Amino acid sequence: MSGSMAQAFAQNFLGHSPRWYKACIVGFLILNAVVLWTVGPVAAGWLLVLEFIFTLAMALKCYPLMPGGLLMLEALLLKMTTPEALYEELLHNFPVILLLMFMVAGIYFMKDLLLYLFSRLLLGVRSKALLALMFCFLSAFLSAFLDALTVTAVIISAAVGFYSVYHRVASGNDPRQDSEFSDDKHLPTLHQGDLEQFRAFLRSLLMHGAVGTALGGVCTLVGEPQNLLIGHEMGWHFLEFFTKVAPVSLPVLVAGLVTCVLLEKLRWFGYGTLLPDNVRAVLANYAAEDDAERTTRQRAALLVQGFAALILIAGLAFHIAEVGLIGLMVIVLITAFTGITDEHRLGTAFKDAMPFTALLVVFFAVVAVIHDQQLFSPLIHWVLALPTNQQPGMLFIANGLLSAISDNVFVATIYITEVKRAFMAGEMTREHFETLAIAINTGTNLPSVATPNGQAAFLFLLTSAISPLVRLSYGRMVWMALPYTVVMGLLGWFAVSYWL
Repeated sequence: MSGSMAQAFAQNFLGHSPRWYKACIVGFLILNAVVLWTVGPVAAGWLLVLEFIFTLAMALKCYPLMPGGLLMLEALLLKMTTPEALYEELLHNFPVILLLMFMVAGIYFMKDLLLYLFSRLLLGVRSKALLALMFCFLSAFLSAFLDALTVTAVIISAAVGFYSVYHRVASGNDPRQDSEFSDDKHLPTLHQGDLEQFRAFLRSLLMHGAVGTALGGVCTLVGEPQNLLIGHEMGWHFLEFFTKVAPVSLPVLVAGLVTCVLLEKLRWFGYGTLLPDNVRAVLANYAAEDDAERTTRQRAALLVQGFAALILIAGLAFHIAEVGLIGLMVIVLITAFTGITDEHRLGTAFKDAMPFTALLVVFFAVVAVIHDQQLFSPLIHWVLALPTNQQPGMLFIANGLLSAISDNVFVATIYITEVKRAFMAGEMTREHFETLAIAINTGTNLPSVATPNGQAAFLFLLTSAISPLVRLSYGRMVWMALPYTVVMGLLGWFAVSYWL
């Protein structure tokens, strides 16, 4: 009896994850305690960061919330950080949590409008290079004024819509009825090849869009949370921030868009896959039937969604309230005027965002460990001890490396605080202070596209519903982001070092 019970516990632990993965997590939990007691908290802290990155890399084996959560619970028990420190980190990042709770759900209620608009774009533009460029540029433009997570949620919602329509039709189901589209068992062999090609097609568009959020987000005061933080510390308004950062941000934006086109033309790093003709035909038929069968009530609902989208854009552009509160307003407007009144349909809208929200809380626990154990302090002090002319370039590199494994807002907060302290102590001129602030801003925004945990939008994409559907793993995201990382990182470093 005891043997069968032990076997049941072993099977229940992390569910259907591979046995080797379960053994790794158990090994991590044991190793952390041993390293903490023998080597010290700094080594244990770095080990914990690497282990959490491992759980993100294995997201398709097991959702990172469970294994990552176990690692963070152990960190709290071992007093590598405290519940109070985690709570302070959550309070600091509450606007991001609020955004995920309400804005992603708000985008869900706009899915009919998004599918309508994006299907016209997808079917109307035959050139894959032009289509990719449009995705990248529109994501960059919107992220400069709106929010990267919101833009990413829009792209994900559209991609899930396209995928579900084709998968249901290919499986012999009604595309307008809710049915399972994550299981390929009922998909005829005839459609398997088209589905794999369609997955590659969607993967490339999703990655172009995600990179576009970073290209646009670095440009303006409201593009990323750390931009607001740095702008506040420097006393820069919107236009002043744009002009100060422009010598770095604009050349990188152009280079990023050129890279997008070249990747599609050269078909490198998993890009360049075309939309299969059979899939195009399915989507075109669906769009035509949808137009023909659309009722007056459905047209009215589309108009309401369009009106809500305009309010959303205006509200975000003028920052009339926190992004999450604007998302809640969108939910209220669309549901109230489109006949959605039951709790079940409301709950479905929150289904996609809440797992990532919980994962983000675990991620902030990692940040709390980094802060409490001062893991980044030696690198900060080393950079500020360099000769003045070397500091901007090295600060850009240091910020990029740390942002790729941590939270870029956290990294920016630490660096701008230390640099401002040095400026207030009379250790540098105002001009050099501004140069370092630009290096911090661009360093936390550009090279951090190297990994999914470097940007909140990338992490959201990795853990979203679309990633397992299109086989977008952590490793594949790193590989597909590599050319962008090299171009944006090298050009950004050169601009910070020689053009400021």
